[in-house]
Amino acid sequence: MSNSIGEKFKITSFGSSHGKAVGAIVDGCPANLELTAEDIQKELDKRKPGTSSVTTPRKEADEVQLLSGIFEGKTDGTPITGVVFNKNQHSKDYSMFKDTPRPSHGDYAWMVKYGNYDYNGGGRGSGRVTIGHVIGGAIAKKLLKTQNIEIISHVTQIGDIKAEPQDFNTIKENIEKNPVRCADLKAAKEMEELILAKKQEGDSVGGIVETIAIGAPAGLGEPVFERLDGDLARILMNIGSVKGVEIGLGFGAANKTGSQINDEYQIIDENVVTKTNNSGGIIGGMSNGMPIISRIAIKPTPSISKCQDSVDLKKMENKKIEIKGRHDPCIAPRVTAVAESSTAIVLADHMIRSGFIHPTNLEKKI
Repeated sequence: MSNSIGEKFKITSFGSSHGKAVGAIVDGCPANLELTAEDIQKELDKRKPGTSSVTTPRKEADEVQLLSGIFEGKTDGTPITGVVFNKNQHSKDYSMFKDTPRPSHGDYAWMVKYGNYDYNGGGRGSGRVTIGHVIGGAIAKKLLKTQNIEIISHVTQIGDIKAEPQDFNTIKENIEKNPVRCADLKAAKEMEELILAKKQEGDSVGGIVETIAIGAPAGLGEPVFERLDGDLARILMNIGSVKGVEIGLGFGAANKTGSQINDEYQIIDENVVTKTNNSGGIIGGMSNGMPIISRIAIKPTPSISKCQDSVDLKKMENKKIEIKGRHDPCIAPRVTAVAESSTAIVLADHMIRSGFIHPTNLEKKI
């Protein structure tokens, strides 16, 4: 089972939804990065459950504890271990799923592959394991900040409600003003109403999350394998509930001509930039210095309270199933923190691999 990602900046995720704890081990962070638990906590708070009416009512403080890798307020070059202890599990809500897989969850595939499967809350397959992504991403974001690289994720669509495009600074300001984390405040209100309506019906709804990274230098990534867009697509697609990834114009490029979407070059203030950014900041597998833009399609949360068809694997017969417990009617708002973190992990890894950040000591110059 693969639980790690990254080459020079590596994240190893551990834990399960109803186990004792979840977290991550971060290996490869250079020494002398100022880092505190508060730096990580502010990122974890973005994906914390029970914070609004559009999230699961499960209450967890998600308070991170740093067990290693920090000395006198700075990283020391050794593995950083961050752990969050689970404190509000309701495992009894899941006893009925021991032999009855939930529709559109990973239950059946896990049972077939491993046999010994923790069905409580989805176990290792739960969205709660993305706490590890966010711990690693928080450290990556702090590292990238030393190079003036900034990343933001926001919801651009819930169901059939689409937000109007906003500039980077407006996105940063507005997503904190609503529980949907959408920068278009009018659309955000409509999105919230739709989510609550689906919740009332015992149903769920999907959405789209966009991530923008600014300040990344040109030259990150490789031209064939280990492409920057390939690595981004890989880590984003590895987020549970993600069913599609696009970079820049993405699928919108399929019905266009080259003359319509080619990003032409120009010189501004002695810098080479492109007139448009349909490529999403990545060409030929490498960054070109423009904002790096990705979008992910989030499926509706499969845990819904409507009656559904399933099977009893012990008796090998058809069975009706009704899912109890506490679940998000739309997971997209909380996925924004995970998308930000995942993007940061890839960029931090490539910044070290490409020589923009010293691999052992942040204070050394390449």
